[in-house]
Amino acid sequence: MVRYREALVTEDAAHSLLAEYFESRRASFPPAQGEYRTVFPDPARFVAPDGAFLVVESEPEGDVGCGGIRRVDEVTFEVKHVWIQPRMRGAGLGKRLLTELERRAAELGATRIVLDTNESQAAAANLYRTTGYVEIEPYNDNANATNWFAKTLSSPS
Repeated sequence: MVRYREALVTEDAAHSLLAEYFESRRASFPPAQGEYRTVFPDPARFVAPDGAFLVVESEPEGDVGCGGIRRVDEVTFEVKHVWIQPRMRGAGLGKRLLTELERRAAELGATRIVLDTNESQAAAANLYRTTGYVEIEPYNDNANATNWFAKTLSSPS
């Protein structure tokens, strides 16, 4: 069974998962692109009505992943820090987490979702493309990003 628990990014479980995420990104970041910049998220940006941060719980494994959304403008939210621990990959948890984040963004009024990633994250880019995201021009100046995506959301039912 999988469950999504809202958490502050400063809570122990969320902070620990984010630290794992940042370490994995640092370790796999292409050397030619320089040093990976780690920036822990601002907790105020990931709480309603301007966002949410989720910890993925899987029984019996415990906390196995995380991800968040934050408001960019009136109708646009950004997906950030989607991560599933390597031992749990391949079971569709990343796609399920992305769907849950989109659902919550729509409930908060989003009609559009944006995100950025790095070309070294081919599996992530594939997930985004196969779930309806299209490549767009850069919407931010994230030094770690090489690819930007957007998706139009349906209204919440």
